[in-house]
Amino acid sequence: MAKKAVASMQTGEGRTSVKIIKMVKSPKTGAYAFNEEMVPNEKVNEYIKK
Repeated sequence: MAKKAVASMQTGEGRTSVKIIKMVKSPKTGAYAFNEEMVPNEKVNEYIKK
């Protein structure tokens, strides 16, 4: 049975964080990898610009 991780992270005021999946290219091999991170709503634009 699947876990409901998103539902357990929510509080009364709604969602306070977002899961961001960013594709990054390795400088050595040239292969792509995916980085997943939970980021607060206020810092989404700041994280994406990195």
